[in-house]
Amino acid sequence: MISIRHFPATYPLPDWRNFGVMLRLLLGVNALAALAALVQTPEIDGWMGQYIGLAAVVEPLLLLCLGLLSLSRDILWRLPLRVGQACVLALAGGVSAVFVLYARSVGLVEAGGALRAMLLAMAMAALLLTYFELRSRAFSPVQAEARLAALNARIRPHFLFNSLNAVLSLIRARPKEAEAALESLSDLFRAAMRDPCELVSLADEIALAKQYLALEDLRLGERLAIDWQIGEVSMALPIPPLMLQPLLENAVYHGIEPSAAGGTVRIGIEQKGDELWIAIANPTAGQAQHAAGNQMAVANIRERLALYYDLEARLEIEVGDNSYEVRIILPCQRRKLPPTR
Repeated sequence: MISIRHFPATYPLPDWRNFGVMLRLLLGVNALAALAALVQTPEIDGWMGQYIGLAAVVEPLLLLCLGLLSLSRDILWRLPLRVGQACVLALAGGVSAVFVLYARSVGLVEAGGALRAMLLAMAMAALLLTYFELRSRAFSPVQAEARLAALNARIRPHFLFNSLNAVLSLIRARPKEAEAALESLSDLFRAAMRDPCELVSLADEIALAKQYLALEDLRLGERLAIDWQIGEVSMALPIPPLMLQPLLENAVYHGIEPSAAGGTVRIGIEQKGDELWIAIANPTAGQAQHAAGNQMAVANIRERLALYYDLEARLEIEVGDNSYEVRIILPCQRRKLPPTR
């Protein structure tokens, strides 16, 4: 089973194919280039021109290095950490020296400067590697697991007492339904107490969501309608636990219960390329408090997605006049994981 213990954010040598890593590299290198331009320029008015000149050299080098690092990621991960970091430094310095020598051979730059370019590239790479190592310590498996456990502990169904009352009302008239409802309630709390660091299959998450909705159906009856729209998607795809249930709970609590006529909760699940799209929509009937009431669950899930996927997953909200929709987009490709340390 895939766990957060194996996720790239917890490994000091970054996943060069990760969008978040690429973005941080681009921002970090450009920030250093801007600082260098500021130091080199005697007058502040000439800073932008100096920066553009540096960027014209730095950007191709950065993209070339990033491409090579992405191709060699799996090899670097198999090496001891310090050896892998040394290889990154050597690659950055070597590519910079070769680039400057080539530019000099075609007359783009003046003679000399290859050694200086190599040392500057290695220094910049060392600074960025230090940042990623410090970041990995901040997202160490132990701390990440503790953070996930704290976030998971906040997910406690508001419907507990209502569900128990509904079960009590069924015990004499429909004992079999009451027994099934208690089993579903037990499964929900068992899911809330399991290891939050382990991913679950999409099939298990959907089954848990259906158990929750079955419990709510006992209370709300015909007021609650469910529209499942599941496209062609692998049910074995691993996703973080308790993605659907908190959002469905909010959809029922804020969208269905306040309305005397009830409404329909729509759940859409589909795969678009290498992404899994999950959308949950409910009516709002113009309730001003709806958006505010959803913020805890939404913030909770957004933070858990960041711990699992960094910037490769996102959560989007669309608020209409009479509707509220939450979309979760997850990467669903099978990925190579770094070794445990």
